[in-house]
Amino acid sequence: MQKKRLLSRSRAPLQLSNTTPMTLPDERYRSIMQAKRLLEELMDPKLTPRLAAGIRDRARGALRHYPSEWDMQRAAQAAPDIFQERMEDLHRFVLQGEQQDPSDIVELMRGYKES
Repeated sequence: MQKKRLLSRSRAPLQLSNTTPMTLPDERYRSIMQAKRLLEELMDPKLTPRLAAGIRDRARGALRHYPSEWDMQRAAQAAPDIFQERMEDLHRFVLQGEQQDPSDIVELMRGYKES
């Protein structure tokens, strides 16, 4: 019981495993921009009329220093392995293959029949 209380008070992010993240750079970029749009919608009383004022204030506070489209484009230029606005299909395919567990690839190859 004591351990459960200590864990519930912890502010450290939960880490499920030491594996490579499965999020691609363009997915991460898109997710940040979608979160920004969500926060903007939460601030608009016409779009969210029954939302509590406290939540609106928190959305406004979160957006105060949120990265703009320009900031995200700069981040994509500076760190393309972390953020990319768009990825070519071939590049996306290769990155997805690199992120797969090698045992999964072996299983896929077992099911492949040469013609």
